[in-house]
Amino acid sequence: MQYYPAPEEVIEMSDLISAVESAFVDHGAGRSVMPPKVYVNLPGGDFRTMPSYIPSLQTAGVKIVNVHPENRKAGLPTVMAVTILLDPPTGKPVAVLNATTLTDLRTGASAAVATRALTHKKSGTIGIIGSGRQADSGLLALSHVVEPEEVLVWSRSPTHADEFVQRYSHLPIQSTDIESAAGADILLTVTPSKTPLIKDEWISDGAHINAVGADAPGKQELDPAILRRADVFVDDMDQATHSGEVNVPIREGIYTPSQIRGTLGGVLTGAIPKPTPGTITVFDSTGLSITDLAAAHLAIGKGTIIDLPFMQNANTPGISGVRE
Repeated sequence: MQYYPAPEEVIEMSDLISAVESAFVDHGAGRSVMPPKVYVNLPGGDFRTMPSYIPSLQTAGVKIVNVHPENRKAGLPTVMAVTILLDPPTGKPVAVLNATTLTDLRTGASAAVATRALTHKKSGTIGIIGSGRQADSGLLALSHVVEPEEVLVWSRSPTHADEFVQRYSHLPIQSTDIESAAGADILLTVTPSKTPLIKDEWISDGAHINAVGADAPGKQELDPAILRRADVFVDDMDQATHSGEVNVPIREGIYTPSQIRGTLGGVLTGAIPKPTPGTITVFDSTGLSITDLAAAHLAIGKGTIIDLPFMQNANTPGISGVRE
């Protein structure tokens, strides 16, 4: 087993965006193995297991991640994760990583990849709905692909929105009402909402929406009318129809899987044409295990490695990780 520094100490966001994009390309080309997430409901939330294999990186593994929306009241992250990496030829565990921060970072990187692939914008207004950890990573990542002319932030908690703004005072940023934030050129939604927050009439032609918050059955952040107006792209068809932004409208019979334009990987491989300027685009992001593997692979490649003895028997300590 091996010990590595914290991801934010060794990973450049630009490198992570490139690694995540490569994972999406492999997915679009059918060069990776990734079963859909498995959900286990718990009293305060759920946990998911997310296995995958990326032959191009010679990396396999699984992430176990929880989502507990009320954890903030207890001073805990709402999302916490552990990733186990395996050696594909032997199945030997080679690393165990605290993947909580990596999950945040790869989620932001995925939104950046989608924004660059699905829009023609090089600059514009960024709107953020929500002010948690994934809002931070999303803004960091989006700033690498779009020059932010203005950043507009809304949160259910005005105090949290103001604290978010203070963290990024070097940017042209302000907290605002939800309608103003939703009217941005590039929109990032990162809430655990189970009822639509973003109204159709707030979205302008040519806007791009990264819908990140809906990652379990029953969750949705967007007015379904937005989906019918937009070109919708998903990270993975099975996961999105089960638990992404489209899951509730599909179950209610007001939207169908056939209306989904395709996957982000399909656009990146050229199998699906990039939308034309002026088209509203939605990226339905559920979070892919292959992007977790890509992030973990990058982290251990960049980190300073201290070799520790591999677990010889069940009584030998062998778990190491990434500090936060």
